[in-house]
Amino acid sequence: MLSFFRSYYPLLYAALLGLLLLIRLPLLLHPFPLLIPELDWLLVGEQMSSGKLLYRDIWDNVSPLSAVVYWGLNAVFGRSTLVLHMTATAVSVFQIVYFNYLANARAFFSNRTFWPGLVYMLFLHLSFDCLTLSPVLMSTTFLLLALGTLVKQMERRGATDEVFEVGFYIGIAVLFYLPSAVFVIWAALSLLLYTGASFRQYSLSLFGFLFPVAVVILFYYLNDSLADINRNLLGSVFRVRQYSLSNYQSLIASLLIPVGLGVLGFLSLFNTTGRYVNFQQRVQQIMVIWFGVSVLTIVLMPFLAPMAFLSFVPPMAYFTVFYFENMRKQWLAELGFTVAFVAMLLLFYQGAMGLLPNAELGRLSQLQVKPSPLPSEIRNQRVLIIGEELSAYRTNRLATPYLNWDLAKYDLNNLDNYEAVINVFDHFKNDPPDYIIDREDVIQKLFQRAPALANRYERTATPDVYKRK
Repeated sequence: MLSFFRSYYPLLYAALLGLLLLIRLPLLLHPFPLLIPELDWLLVGEQMSSGKLLYRDIWDNVSPLSAVVYWGLNAVFGRSTLVLHMTATAVSVFQIVYFNYLANARAFFSNRTFWPGLVYMLFLHLSFDCLTLSPVLMSTTFLLLALGTLVKQMERRGATDEVFEVGFYIGIAVLFYLPSAVFVIWAALSLLLYTGASFRQYSLSLFGFLFPVAVVILFYYLNDSLADINRNLLGSVFRVRQYSLSNYQSLIASLLIPVGLGVLGFLSLFNTTGRYVNFQQRVQQIMVIWFGVSVLTIVLMPFLAPMAFLSFVPPMAYFTVFYFENMRKQWLAELGFTVAFVAMLLLFYQGAMGLLPNAELGRLSQLQVKPSPLPSEIRNQRVLIIGEELSAYRTNRLATPYLNWDLAKYDLNNLDNYEAVINVFDHFKNDPPDYIIDREDVIQKLFQRAPALANRYERTATPDVYKRK
């Protein structure tokens, strides 16, 4: 496969994208399990389509531009996971084509080949959850655009006012996925060490970063919701940790080959002194910084899953190309890539389709939506789930703003506070749920604090489920 993509003919883009579709087509025709984050994003889009304002009327920590995308998709296609997967494939196509174009147009490597796009395409399949339209995937698109602008500055003798674009792209990336804010460190170090940017140009880059963020903050200020965005988005990145959704074994298995090949590629550079020109060496160094900054995002992730590590793909793919490029025996490089390709896809399909029925590796079971606790005839009702498990929303709609349990705790786990009780009562009054599923054993305390609510609900035969009278 490496020998086939060694040439640099434009027609190979069609072959590369055809290979991508060939890998993904079985899963587009055979839908894989619905994931809890996917259901969360679909609910956010659905609520926003009904006129609710994110963070004020929907308590969730998804970043604003990601929510706008889910809103737009819901407005056109309704609640559809297939649309999420198809849109994610379109975003993936752009990233693959752009990364391959950038690597060759800016001479990242010794030879112009389609290897960068091929490796990038493979690493986008860390796990089946990477096929969905996650905030990390969308954010990485703009980080790649920032990389493109940055290396353009490095080719010149001095930085230009185009450094504004670097900061602007990172600002947009942050609005898709808040932990991407740490890439400001990557941009600042790269500009300082490799472009000779002046203080004015640093200021331009910083302004470019702050401008889109300030627009969003101004929007919420004008809607009298600054406290809401501060609590549900800005503050949550340091406090919300849904580690019950994490699957460490599958995560390690998914990252083992890409990280291993990336590290081997980086180490191979120490045996190639003098082979790469000064510009290529500087690109190598900023990609090392990219990888190091990506590690900082781990502590900000709300849960650990392969999809959350997509920002690692560009540096891993970049250094992996060096590993195969610096192999002296072509047949050995071909064999090594084939083994990596087959191993990653086997894990990928095992997770999505359960090729080995009794094996949990790659299945991400903790991330999957479980069967609903409500009777099957209860559909299209307004439901409130008190807890992390969102399964009842699969065939029902969200009532009240309390979507994310870690954020809902501000009110529902603080019922000794009079203001919290008033907030809950007002939310129930404005958007009363038809059914309440109490997984955290707080509803009885709420009914004691607000007897008017207790008179409106009755316990059902299903444990912890209450029905509106």
